[in-house]
Amino acid sequence: MSKVLVPIAEGFEEIEAVSIIDVLRRAGIEVIMGSLNESMIVKGANGISVQCDRSVAGISADAIDMIVLPGGWGGTKALAADGNVQNLLKEMDAKGKYIGAICAAPFALDTAGVLKEGYTCYPSVENEIKTSGFRGAEHAVVESGNVMTSRGPGTAICFALAIVKILRGKETYEALKGGLLADYCASI
Repeated sequence: MSKVLVPIAEGFEEIEAVSIIDVLRRAGIEVIMGSLNESMIVKGANGISVQCDRSVAGISADAIDMIVLPGGWGGTKALAADGNVQNLLKEMDAKGKYIGAICAAPFALDTAGVLKEGYTCYPSVENEIKTSGFRGAEHAVVESGNVMTSRGPGTAICFALAIVKILRGKETYEALKGGLLADYCASI
């Protein structure tokens, strides 16, 4: 079974985090919700709190198949400043393992030096990112090497389905896409 870490930081975008976690779990992917500290309850940008499974501290790239960062500017800045998350992103990239980020979170990938040319993000966040190759609004999901990025809350289900396609295959992707009535997600 594939295992994905979703680090949850104060100020995270709830739609993105919960949609990604839900879709991946529906696909039979084990998802670890990781907090940045010992507090397992983390409050999102819109006042919704979630309970995490464990702290991100101590999780290594060998223990997971992918790390996926939800956006929300407050959460993104916390992910960009967190040594555990930044080191894990670098370790994942060095091993060629999958990395995902949505909305503002590509900023945290850029901070770690793992964002690849050819990415998308929430409008205006590209102005905060040093890596070149922004692809813009015409792409809900962009894959570049081992890194996947997406635009924001409205693309979260499509992004999660793209992750399912990579980790579980086209058949699971198609079945889940149909079951979610997510035909609006372009064939990825």
